[in-house]
Amino acid sequence: MLAEIKEATAYIQQFAKEAPGVGIILGSGLGNLAGDITHTVEISYHDIPHFPPATVEGHSGKLILGRLGGRPVVAMAGRFHYYEGLSMQQVTFPVRVMKALGIHTLLISNAAGGMNKNFRVGDLMVITDHINLQPEHPLRGRNIAELGPRFPDMSEPYAKPLIAKARAIAGAKGISLHSGVYVGVQGPTFETRAEYRYMHAIGGDAVGMSTVPEVIVAIHSGLRVFAMSVITDIGIREEDNVITHEEVLAAAKAAEPHLTYIFSELVQQL
Repeated sequence: MLAEIKEATAYIQQFAKEAPGVGIILGSGLGNLAGDITHTVEISYHDIPHFPPATVEGHSGKLILGRLGGRPVVAMAGRFHYYEGLSMQQVTFPVRVMKALGIHTLLISNAAGGMNKNFRVGDLMVITDHINLQPEHPLRGRNIAELGPRFPDMSEPYAKPLIAKARAIAGAKGISLHSGVYVGVQGPTFETRAEYRYMHAIGGDAVGMSTVPEVIVAIHSGLRVFAMSVITDIGIREEDNVITHEEVLAAAKAAEPHLTYIFSELVQQL
């Protein structure tokens, strides 16, 4: 893996005008933040050594280098998922590469199903913790000491100072923010009603098919992490809870301006 990381990093560095300090992963329907990045260089995933292609609608599949809020950043417009048939090492490979490029902080967004009765479609939820129900672990196998410790501490994966900054940014703009626990599942099916009830009962406020593997690898790599979900459907309703990917994308797009504002301001304050 070290050789693959170095090869991908070296390729990207040919196009980088400066080393990025912040990495950003944009989830389903949340790619417009890329439009706020200036002095951009865009690289297709197809061209980066060892990057798998993005195959999911709503994920454009390109790495963007530039500046956001005056800070050098690298952004993934589209992420990878375990349900696409990839290994967890492939899913999280871009996090390893962003770390090698020089980032110290990782910001993550996703679209998620709400399981908290106080949530509504279009709400924003700051992730304060997660429950990992994915069937594979990204750190399974021989540990590479150069990448991180064998047993990383996951007691506080989401940085409290970044959460406090985001709350202050949202409050000053009049944007309402929820906080909650994100449950990471494999997908690609949306959950059954019984599964929603189960995940809510064990402490989950929102559920999605991403984020958790990337956060685990980010913590393993020594990065600070901030993550936010856009609530794109309410899964705990017992009636009329048929969910389509098109509806998820539409709800994410409607909520995106507020998420984009918070991310941009947060990067500026780092």
